[in-house]
Amino acid sequence: MTQTGVVIPQVSAPVGLRYALIPVHGYGIAGAVVSRMLDLRGEGTARLLHPNESIPYGALPVLLAETTVYGASCVEHMLRNWTTGLPRPWLVLVSDAPARPVPAARYRIRALESRLAGVARVPYLPVLRTVEGADEALEHKDVRAAAEKLRRQMEGN
Repeated sequence: MTQTGVVIPQVSAPVGLRYALIPVHGYGIAGAVVSRMLDLRGEGTARLLHPNESIPYGALPVLLAETTVYGASCVEHMLRNWTTGLPRPWLVLVSDAPARPVPAARYRIRALESRLAGVARVPYLPVLRTVEGADEALEHKDVRAAAEKLRRQMEGN
């Protein structure tokens, strides 16, 4: 029995894993920060996968790479082994310098775009060189602005 005008809080459904992040050439601060950029509230909607971990059902695979020739070649190698039974992955390119990627990296990524669900870019964030973790990075307005832009790119808004 409830009283008139009393609001009973409803238990909301838990938010499931939405983004399964796969660093193509190792783990670092950039991967941790991108994971937090896609999961600002810490609800578990994005997380880095461990090596050889399967992509959870229903999660969107997201490849993480730096904007170097080595990063682009790692993406190419990953996509060569990608099976048609998996959804096409997104690629998040994290700039490693405050300049455009070198032509060899740009051309390789452009050639691979047809195999990807989309490509999102995170600008060079010098603060990532000074922080101990992703939570500390998100305290900076440049990182929060990049996070908002990344989410808009990946959600199509």
